[in-house]
Amino acid sequence: MRRATRWDRVHYWFDRTMSKGTPALIGWLALASAGLVLVVATAAVLIAPRDSADNGHWTGLVWRSLLRTLDPGTMGDDTGTGPFLALMLVATVGGIFIVSSLIGVITTGLEGKIAELRKGRSRIVEHGHTVLLGWSEQVFTVVAELVEANQSKRRSCVAILANRDKVEMEDAIRDRVGDLGRTRIVCRTGDPLKIADVELVSPGSARSIVIVTPETDDADTRVIKVLLSLGSRAWGRRRPHVVAAVHDSANLPAARLAGGESAHVIDADDMAIRLIVQSHRQSGLSQVCTDLLDFAGHEFYMRREPALDGVVFGEALAAYDLGIPSGLRRADGTVLLNPPVDTVIRGDDEVIVLAEDDLLIRLASASAPAPPVRESVITTAIPRPPVPERTLLLGWNHRAPKIIELLDEFLAPESALTVAAPREDPTARLRPRDNLVVDFVRAEPTERPSLESLDVGSYQHIIVLSEEGVDHEHADARTLVTLLHLRDMEDALGDPFSIVSEINDDANREIAQVTKADDFVVSEKLISLMLTQLSENRYLYDVFVDLLDPAGSEIYLKPACDYLAPGEEANFATLIESARRRGEVALGYRRTARFHEPPGYGVVLNPDRRAPLTLTADDRVIVLAED
Repeated sequence: MRRATRWDRVHYWFDRTMSKGTPALIGWLALASAGLVLVVATAAVLIAPRDSADNGHWTGLVWRSLLRTLDPGTMGDDTGTGPFLALMLVATVGGIFIVSSLIGVITTGLEGKIAELRKGRSRIVEHGHTVLLGWSEQVFTVVAELVEANQSKRRSCVAILANRDKVEMEDAIRDRVGDLGRTRIVCRTGDPLKIADVELVSPGSARSIVIVTPETDDADTRVIKVLLSLGSRAWGRRRPHVVAAVHDSANLPAARLAGGESAHVIDADDMAIRLIVQSHRQSGLSQVCTDLLDFAGHEFYMRREPALDGVVFGEALAAYDLGIPSGLRRADGTVLLNPPVDTVIRGDDEVIVLAEDDLLIRLASASAPAPPVRESVITTAIPRPPVPERTLLLGWNHRAPKIIELLDEFLAPESALTVAAPREDPTARLRPRDNLVVDFVRAEPTERPSLESLDVGSYQHIIVLSEEGVDHEHADARTLVTLLHLRDMEDALGDPFSIVSEINDDANREIAQVTKADDFVVSEKLISLMLTQLSENRYLYDVFVDLLDPAGSEIYLKPACDYLAPGEEANFATLIESARRRGEVALGYRRTARFHEPPGYGVVLNPDRRAPLTLTADDRVIVLAED
């Protein structure tokens, strides 16, 4: 084996230096330029001393040689002997090579840096930003909502980390979301499962982290892995709260264990099921929930009101000029939605207020007169004993068994449910129900003869489930065909039943309006909206859990005639007072005549308390109530 010589070591050191990239190359070119200048100046002093004296001796020649190296045109004014001019020519020619090489090195370095930036592999330096880990259609809804939520802020940032090209992500967001307002979107390319990649979006200084549900078969598994990855990270004194969603209720315990105390994991399956069942009983609930979760509408805010210290909750309902108090959050974190009217508000309580924006919450002035309450139009609700109902469930997916279980809890005894689906009887494996008699009929919901054979006119409610095993567009297309058949049959029968449908893509919601179904549950959008709300305020989690829990106060759409005399002019302050006397909080109303008109579909939340209000017997009042 040949022993390395000194020249080999020098050559190796030179190779290592050159491999360090653009800065090293520029350094070598600068060194070569300095060497050329010094050699030429020294040679001129020795070979042409008279010419060197005329040009400022050695120091002057160094300066002139440098100018000729950087600018070849400087040589045009040279005069002197032949040797002197020859040396100046050497400096000029050498400078041409050095400058040309320098331009090439700088150009290559800039191109490499731009290519590196396009890869999205540089670490961001942000504070108080929102981090999104992963990529799916959910990203566009979450980003759009965060942009809307940050309109009143001077500066905000959303950082996205996903296994996609940085430029493609930014272009897709600009195309789908549009105007980003004051919110900056920063995209980075990386794997959310790798701690080193997650560091690119500075999670330690973030306000919140949203784990985006991927569009894969093992979506829940990946969400749990990301939660575990975040849990293994060494956090500092402040740890941002993490929000995520799983689509299979069986994975919820594992996800919450992986996320730890700082993570809020939503059971998307359970939320969709409850909304489908509740919307089946009261059409319009899905739209109300969308408005409550959408930052473009009205949301719940929490704020302390020292002026209400010692005031009972029933009196606080009339204490606001803008906003509707809906509950309390105690100092220990306990959430009370629609508490008893004699509940005393403490100084350290936070009042949960429904408002269009936190800047639009205002207590009534003591000097301004309160909106008048018209006692003559307040009515007394007529007790309506529960009666058996007939429900038709069209289609079958993994949510159907839990839907049947929840329907059994809500419906009156001896109610009937018929399941119609193009498959073998899936209800045979269900346990017997207390209030519900379940039957099965094999039928194809998209075929008119199959629907006509079901005698749909004998049912009060119809639920149309989305088909599993196909892509969302195909499933929604089949749902739309079924809804068109049902609407045509309903028109012929004289509107005997309500229709609630499950839609996968919110873009198909407006297309589906031609079917005039009573309500649409777009579970994916609702989950995205809830994730966004929790990313802005982690304490809203307990509010939404309480709203979806049948044991607490829930949102109901009740007949307007139970609160105000139909056709009589009143105002919203009168409606609030009427609901208060029943131990309820009035949040708004729904115009039945407009329930097919986007974007509100007849839902009006937190209206002006003083504006004239006239409701018909067909309209609904949106209230927080225990039943």
